[in-house]
Amino acid sequence: MSECELVVRGGTVVTGVDSFRADIGISGGRIVALAERLQGVTMIEAGGLLVLPGGVDSHCHIEQLQDNGGADEETWESGSTSALAGGTTTAITFSTQFKGRPIRDSLAEYRGRAARAMIDYSFHQIITDPTDAVIRDEIPEIVASGVRSLKVFLTYDPLRLDDRQYLRVLAAARRTGALVTVHCENYDAIKWRTEALLAAGHTSPKYHPWSRPRIVEREATYRAVALAELVDQPIQVFHVSCPEAAEEIARARARGVKVWGETCPQYVVLGADDMDRPGFEGAKFMCSPSPRDAPTREALWAEIARGVLDVVSSDHSGWSFEGARGKRTNGAEATFRDIPNGVPGLAARLPILFSEGVGKGRITLNEFVRLTATNAAKLFGLYPRKGSIAIGADADLVLWDPTRQVTITQALMQHAIDYTPYEGMQVTGWPVSVLRRGEVVMRDGTIQAPPGSGQFLARAPYDMIRPTGRMPDGFDASAFLA
Repeated sequence: MSECELVVRGGTVVTGVDSFRADIGISGGRIVALAERLQGVTMIEAGGLLVLPGGVDSHCHIEQLQDNGGADEETWESGSTSALAGGTTTAITFSTQFKGRPIRDSLAEYRGRAARAMIDYSFHQIITDPTDAVIRDEIPEIVASGVRSLKVFLTYDPLRLDDRQYLRVLAAARRTGALVTVHCENYDAIKWRTEALLAAGHTSPKYHPWSRPRIVEREATYRAVALAELVDQPIQVFHVSCPEAAEEIARARARGVKVWGETCPQYVVLGADDMDRPGFEGAKFMCSPSPRDAPTREALWAEIARGVLDVVSSDHSGWSFEGARGKRTNGAEATFRDIPNGVPGLAARLPILFSEGVGKGRITLNEFVRLTATNAAKLFGLYPRKGSIAIGADADLVLWDPTRQVTITQALMQHAIDYTPYEGMQVTGWPVSVLRRGEVVMRDGTIQAPPGSGQFLARAPYDMIRPTGRMPDGFDASAFLA
């Protein structure tokens, strides 16, 4: 064949199904050859390294718009920098709907902000107010524009939907060919338990996990799956923190329901005891659902290994610790109820999962690739362009040193948030360099991509999220009710 523009030579190529020694030929930003002794205009030596697909983070919050007219602290430039530093080349983030306002306006503003990205990206559309106009007009328009996943919350003021509203979104997704992603926790149970904890004088971050024990996640997961089954609408359950919720997913899958489960690094390495620290320190580890205890973490690893939880995202949702904008937005003496939830994790995701998973024998190297890239790309309609190393795929590659030992620090994360909950954690395995569409965009922690060089990924219809055609009594209510 003719000479390639770029060849990555001498590495061990790792995909979701196999590992092999090969050179990778790249031209026009795509992989054009996998063979031995390839020649290119430019050569990159990868001897002794693993060559992985660029990470696909299908759940992270970057410069998400806020109701007050502002946006999250993590900008598209800082978020892209952190992602690339950790080996992630593609992310799916969140466009927000504000109650009483058209989605079109906020989506247009968010698209404008995302134009500064250095990673490739797509969006989930959060639905908080499924009015007739939203269901009949805006959701079909949004999905047709390439935003082919909708996010709903079953808890949180002012985001949560009741069961009837959730059913309407499920039905709209079924009609338009979109996937629904769900935050599963029981709103009223959390509110009731929180009020009781505060009445008892239990106000510190330590009591955040007490306010939302595993049973509230299990119940909401069962309900979310059951209602999706009623509509025959595929869903993904976000950030599963406990085996009880994973078991509801497994039971539904055994019935033939199209439901997928995701978890995050914080649920397999952090714990409730991290929130039991002096003063306000525990706020650094607050996210929802809450991290649990050590036995629960091991049980989650088992659910990952058996494929019930088949995507590991970062759920990067950072709030700085210092200053009035982040965790202290309601004051340093705020109760756990009034402290913003979320932890940063864009750059830490791959190193933690590799070290704790592959390095400790909990998952295989191929499973690692599936969990961090391939499965998310397939589930969200980005495969085979993203998530694999194959002829025709985008040349998104991570040159990975499987033996490099690193202590995670705030500086290495390169995000806008002023801390990392993984400070001081030692990991084995680290990205040496990253290519995005055939361009070197990170080398030895230094980002080389210019702002605005990322691309929006519009997602067309795809078979994986096509309804099964099975519903109670064979009656499709979504065809008659908007």
